[in-house]
Amino acid sequence: MNTDELRKKWYELVAKLSEQFSEGEDMDLDGILFLIGVQELGMGHKKFKKDEKVNIMHIAICRVLSKYGYYEYQGQDSDGWPHYVNVEKLPALKTGQQSLLMKEAVVAYFEETAFI
Repeated sequence: MNTDELRKKWYELVAKLSEQFSEGEDMDLDGILFLIGVQELGMGHKKFKKDEKVNIMHIAICRVLSKYGYYEYQGQDSDGWPHYVNVEKLPALKTGQQSLLMKEAVVAYFEETAFI
Protein backbone atom coordinates (compact mmCIF):
# COMPACT_ATOMS: atom_id res chain seq x y z
CA MET A 1 0.00 0.00 0.00
CA ASN A 2 1.49 3.35 -0.94
CA THR A 3 1.84 6.15 1.61
CA ASP A 4 -1.01 8.30 0.24
CA GLU A 5 -3.42 5.37 0.22
CA LEU A 6 -2.38 4.41 3.76
CA ARG A 7 -2.80 8.00 4.96
CA LYS A 8 -6.32 8.18 3.49
CA LYS A 9 -7.40 4.83 4.95
CA TRP A 10 -5.82 5.67 8.32
CA TYR A 11 -7.74 8.95 8.62
CA GLU A 12 -10.98 7.23 7.62
CA LEU A 13 -10.37 4.54 10.24
CA VAL A 14 -9.50 7.06 12.96
CA ALA A 15 -12.63 9.08 12.18
CA LYS A 16 -14.89 6.03 12.32
CA LEU A 17 -13.37 4.62 15.51
CA SER A 18 -13.25 8.02 17.19
CA GLU A 19 -16.92 8.62 16.51
CA GLN A 20 -17.86 5.20 17.84
CA PHE A 21 -15.52 4.90 20.84
CA SER A 22 -14.28 8.32 21.95
CA GLU A 23 -17.16 10.71 21.39
CA GLY A 24 -15.48 12.20 18.31
CA GLU A 25 -12.12 12.95 19.94
CA ASP A 26 -9.42 11.59 17.61
CA MET A 27 -7.99 8.29 18.82
CA ASP A 28 -4.27 7.68 18.54
CA LEU A 29 -2.47 4.50 17.50
CA ASP A 30 -2.15 3.26 21.09
CA GLY A 31 -5.86 3.70 21.71
CA ILE A 32 -6.71 1.82 18.54
CA LEU A 33 -4.27 -0.96 19.45
CA PHE A 34 -5.94 -1.19 22.85
CA LEU A 35 -9.33 -1.63 21.15
CA ILE A 36 -7.90 -4.40 18.97
CA GLY A 37 -6.42 -6.12 22.01
CA VAL A 38 -9.72 -5.98 23.89
CA GLN A 39 -11.50 -7.35 20.81
CA GLU A 40 -9.01 -10.19 20.44
CA LEU A 41 -9.17 -10.96 24.17
CA GLY A 42 -12.92 -11.34 23.85
CA MET A 43 -13.80 -10.63 27.49
CA GLY A 44 -16.03 -7.68 26.71
CA HIS A 45 -16.05 -4.33 28.49
CA LYS A 46 -14.45 -4.44 31.93
CA LYS A 47 -11.95 -2.53 34.04
CA PHE A 48 -8.40 -3.73 33.42
CA LYS A 49 -5.41 -3.46 35.75
CA LYS A 50 -2.29 -1.67 34.54
CA ASP A 51 -0.38 -4.90 33.81
CA GLU A 52 -3.40 -6.30 31.97
CA LYS A 53 -3.49 -3.17 29.77
CA VAL A 54 0.14 -3.75 28.81
CA ASN A 55 -0.68 -7.37 27.95
CA ILE A 56 -3.70 -6.24 25.91
CA MET A 57 -1.47 -3.92 23.87
CA HIS A 58 0.94 -6.83 23.33
CA ILE A 59 -1.92 -9.03 22.11
CA ALA A 60 -2.91 -6.35 19.59
CA ILE A 61 0.61 -5.83 18.31
CA CYS A 62 1.16 -9.57 17.90
CA ARG A 63 -2.22 -10.00 16.21
CA VAL A 64 -1.76 -7.24 13.63
CA LEU A 65 1.85 -8.20 12.90
CA SER A 66 0.97 -11.89 12.56
CA LYS A 67 -0.36 -11.08 9.08
CA TYR A 68 3.21 -10.13 8.13
CA GLY A 69 4.67 -13.35 9.53
CA TYR A 70 6.34 -11.85 12.60
CA TYR A 71 4.10 -13.62 15.13
CA GLU A 72 2.11 -16.83 15.16
CA TYR A 73 -0.96 -17.52 17.27
CA GLN A 74 -0.36 -20.36 19.73
CA GLY A 75 -3.74 -20.58 21.46
CA GLN A 76 -5.31 -19.43 24.71
CA ASP A 77 -4.18 -20.03 28.25
CA SER A 78 -6.51 -21.33 30.98
CA ASP A 79 -7.72 -17.77 31.67
CA GLY A 80 -8.70 -17.22 28.04
CA TRP A 81 -5.79 -14.93 27.12
CA PRO A 82 -4.41 -15.44 23.59
CA HIS A 83 -0.71 -16.17 23.20
CA TYR A 84 1.60 -15.57 20.28
CA VAL A 85 5.17 -16.60 19.58
CA ASN A 86 7.68 -14.49 17.66
CA VAL A 87 8.59 -16.45 14.53
CA GLU A 88 10.54 -13.83 12.61
CA LYS A 89 12.69 -11.05 13.99
CA LEU A 90 11.20 -7.61 13.47
CA PRO A 91 13.31 -5.41 11.22
CA ALA A 92 15.28 -2.54 12.69
CA LEU A 93 13.14 0.46 11.82
CA LYS A 94 13.30 4.13 12.65
CA THR A 95 10.40 5.56 14.67
CA GLY A 96 8.54 6.90 11.63
CA GLN A 97 8.94 3.58 9.82
CA GLN A 98 7.64 1.71 12.88
CA SER A 99 4.60 3.95 12.96
CA LEU A 100 3.92 3.37 9.26
CA LEU A 101 4.25 -0.40 9.66
CA MET A 102 1.85 -0.42 12.62
CA LYS A 103 -0.67 1.83 10.88
CA GLU A 104 -0.57 -0.34 7.77
CA ALA A 105 -1.04 -3.47 9.90
CA VAL A 106 -3.93 -1.88 11.82
CA VAL A 107 -5.65 -0.78 8.60
CA ALA A 108 -5.22 -4.31 7.21
CA TYR A 109 -6.72 -5.75 10.42
CA PHE A 110 -9.83 -3.60 10.12
CA GLU A 111 -10.12 -4.34 6.41
CA GLU A 112 -9.89 -8.05 7.21
CA THR A 113 -12.65 -7.74 9.81
CA ALA A 114 -14.75 -5.72 7.32
CA PHE A 115 -14.91 -2.71 9.65
CA ILE A 116 -13.62 -0.49 6.85
